[in-house]
Amino acid sequence: MATSTQEKELKHEFNFFRVYKDGTVELLRPPPTIIPPFDDPNTGLRTKDAVVTANPPLSARLFLPKTTKPNTKLPVFLFFHGSGFCARSAFTPEYHNHVAAIANEANVLAVSVEYAKFPLRPLPACYYDAWSSLQWVASHAGGTGPESWLNEHADLHRVFVAGNSAGGNLTHWAVSQVGKIGLAPGVRIAGAILVHPFFGGIGDDSQWLYMCPENEGPEDPRLKPAAEDLRRLGCERVLVCVAEKDPLLVAGEKYVEALKKSGWSGSVELVVNLGLGHCNHVYEPDEDNAREVLRKIASFINQQ
Repeated sequence: MATSTQEKELKHEFNFFRVYKDGTVELLRPPPTIIPPFDDPNTGLRTKDAVVTANPPLSARLFLPKTTKPNTKLPVFLFFHGSGFCARSAFTPEYHNHVAAIANEANVLAVSVEYAKFPLRPLPACYYDAWSSLQWVASHAGGTGPESWLNEHADLHRVFVAGNSAGGNLTHWAVSQVGKIGLAPGVRIAGAILVHPFFGGIGDDSQWLYMCPENEGPEDPRLKPAAEDLRRLGCERVLVCVAEKDPLLVAGEKYVEALKKSGWSGSVELVVNLGLGHCNHVYEPDEDNAREVLRKIASFINQQ
């Protein structure tokens, strides 16, 4: 008979999961509810799923707003959802609706990435997935990539990389890799958008360190961005949103401060979302303050 978790001896307890001495990991969030892609007859928005890589398994959901002309070129919005690196999904109703709203409001071709989660694929797998997904988008620069919507509608001179919470952390990582390695000719990262981002150095980092066995300690550049990575960040503009009632507000503020001090040549904007807690704009999207986050993201993308 299988031993229940109540009978097992606890070894570690973190905010998102427990670890028992026999190695069992018990996630403290319910499994995500997954919905399939669907077309919205009210807005004309179309959605579909695509395989980014088969091995390791990496997929994404694409959102194409209604276009008036064939082959209309739109900015690309590459998005990493919040997860604590171990929960949620790009395919939940909340994140489907959130990215759909951004696609409609900002008139962008959105790509929402279903990246690796702990414990099935421990960190740093999600960081590799973030970079792979950006390279996959860039592979359509010649119009001969594997995904027809990107070939036909992506303006790869206007790519925006974005994410909230853990996804904000992945956004920084992916854009820092652009600064180190570069992308295919014809691809330009116009901006990065970090909404209520998670970074280390403001409290207990033990959960992230446990999830990433290959970690370099509290100064790991994926946990606490390194000055050199910030200095050569591979985009022109950065928007950082922090929530007034969010314990991670300080993480976003410190990120902006460090970016300004790094010598990076781009421009950064810090916005405080008044009245909001951590990622409330995703789960309570109809609140006035939540709508402000959506409008700010859209105006940042469409800024001339």
